[in-house]
Amino acid sequence: MNYLGSKIRLSGFIYNEVSTSIGQNLADCSFCDLFAGTGIVGNFFHHKVKSMVYNDREYYSYVLNTAFYSEVNEKHYRSMLNELNQLEGVEGFIFQEYSESGSAGRLYFIANNGKKIDAIRLHIERLFQNSEINEDFYILLVATLLVAVDKIANTASVYCAFLKQLKKTAMCGINLVPLKRAFKRIEYKIFREDSNALIKNIKGDLLYLDPPYNGREYGSYYHLLNTIALYDTQFQPKGRAGSRSYSTSKFCLKREADQALLELIDHADFKHIFLSYNNEGFISPSRIKEIMTDFGTYQCSSLKYPRFKSHRNNPRSYTEEYLHHLIKY
Repeated sequence: MNYLGSKIRLSGFIYNEVSTSIGQNLADCSFCDLFAGTGIVGNFFHHKVKSMVYNDREYYSYVLNTAFYSEVNEKHYRSMLNELNQLEGVEGFIFQEYSESGSAGRLYFIANNGKKIDAIRLHIERLFQNSEINEDFYILLVATLLVAVDKIANTASVYCAFLKQLKKTAMCGINLVPLKRAFKRIEYKIFREDSNALIKNIKGDLLYLDPPYNGREYGSYYHLLNTIALYDTQFQPKGRAGSRSYSTSKFCLKREADQALLELIDHADFKHIFLSYNNEGFISPSRIKEIMTDFGTYQCSSLKYPRFKSHRNNPRSYTEEYLHHLIKY
């Protein structure tokens, strides 16, 4: 998926830094991805460590990360996707509120895709409510739909706005394809909680932090994925973007981000803490060093890399990612 702040291009860098700096075998360590997003980093590490914890406040994230560990039979999964792909579209909630020709006038999807999303999502819900599929299968199918939706959405990779004109990929028909899933079964837990609250109730070896760097709130930027995942069609979409209510993370508030990080580090019962944070974030590299040094031994590495896709027209086309490492006393 196209995802703001995705570490897909940095996973190798993060892995190399973590594995060479902890001074022990990764296979003996637990790993916690506290701001998991679409699960890129956690999924990269899952077969290299003894156990995993994922957390993110957003429901779409919970769905995607849970689906990664689905134990649904592959043949049954593919058969169901074939059935869903052949459904006839219906003029439901997504069509009316977010599609071309819909009553709300929002151009997130062409009309046929809006109808098809409704048909697929309604069918998945009926199967689950009628006990024809279990919760594991239900979550996997919803996750598969979210990934397919992201490929044909008429956006610049985020859902805080739609494009005025249809882009080429948005005119393609939606098609569900099997998701990559975990090939090694390990102990894992997946939470949907505020990170600063959850940190007080968990502990382990390796803690990976990738909080928001600035005022871009993921609940706003990916509201439509939450809406499709929840399919709570009684809520009233707000404004031109058709957004839903969300709570703003303290990490997205310049006046509160520093204290939020300090409290998170203070309460973390982990030996190794790794923090990804770029050079344009609310908290400066020097301040992060100051915070971490008060709790133990600090080191840092960095890497320059191309900006997120929707910002690549900016003349400053590269950003610098810092990986801060604390060995906590």
